[in-house]
Amino acid sequence: MDIKITLTKEPKVIPPDSELGFGKYFSDHMFVMDYEAGKGWMNARIVPFGNITLHPASTVLHYGSEIFEGLKAYRRADGGVQLFRPMENIRRMNRSAERMCLPEIDENEALDILEQFVKLEERWVPKSFGSSLYLRPYMFGNDESLGVHTVNHATFMIIASPSGSYYKEGINPVKIMIESEDVRTVRGGTGYAKCGGNYAASNRAGERANKKGYSQVLWLDGVERKYIEEVGAMNVMFKVNGEIITPELTGSILPGITRKSCIEVLKKLGYKVSERLFSIDELKEALQNGTLEEAWGCGTAAVVSPIGKLMYEDVEYEVNGGKIGEVTQKLYDILTGIQWGTREDEFGWIHKLS
Repeated sequence: MDIKITLTKEPKVIPPDSELGFGKYFSDHMFVMDYEAGKGWMNARIVPFGNITLHPASTVLHYGSEIFEGLKAYRRADGGVQLFRPMENIRRMNRSAERMCLPEIDENEALDILEQFVKLEERWVPKSFGSSLYLRPYMFGNDESLGVHTVNHATFMIIASPSGSYYKEGINPVKIMIESEDVRTVRGGTGYAKCGGNYAASNRAGERANKKGYSQVLWLDGVERKYIEEVGAMNVMFKVNGEIITPELTGSILPGITRKSCIEVLKKLGYKVSERLFSIDELKEALQNGTLEEAWGCGTAAVVSPIGKLMYEDVEYEVNGGKIGEVTQKLYDILTGIQWGTREDEFGWIHKLS
């Protein structure tokens, strides 16, 4: 794709890896591209990072016409830079776009955009293991009228944020509260799309959990309030009597790329992996009789996040003695090894840029 590039005249000073955190700093530039119905995508450009201007009646501000993705660029020990399964993110973004009636982007053009953007911002990819350049592609409708209708004008953007290691002092198991009041989404809704509304709807329950000392919530389905769906903003997996169980993708659960990668790794290692409906009653029974051996969340930011405690109906249960389990640790080591290039990529997931 022909992208017009306008370089910043004031390059920023990159903070040391130890001070990065997550989403606090942003690289020098951002990618922007416009869409108009009947004409398609146009005016692709990389410009200095800065504020954007929106019409007060812009569609995204009133009706939530917005989607986003999250992926990372990793620095290998040899100094090169690589992406992890970027085409999976692109395809998921197009599925989200279709659900939210936003325009899709040609897969190969989207990958070319990512490549050009990351190569331009390569100096922002941190060097220490565990740190990375977080990439946030997103799209929003910006028709300048208040009527509810199919989006005729949209903007696609990519911004980048250097991020530090998610686990600064080792992988510490988290405390999770099982939510029985609010629901994240329902089948037939937008659960499988990565849109901002899903996350906004989760904030109230998350706030209640935080006040009780829990880091995230475990969601139940929105119809029967019976089946496990996700944990916080991640997919979730359980090891029960040697079997790995993860909720099946019924349309209300985000099809995570880390989830998909975990399943493929686990099957290659010889574990029995079941994608099925998993009820809260079944989970409660496994907690009570000790057959729940491990539990973890999985997503782009943390890769895997071990669960040390679960609280349901005001009763707290400990998982695996409150420690990270063998399978959870193995998954973390394999996936991060592939992502940062310290382990052979047996799956063909890495997309090298340099």
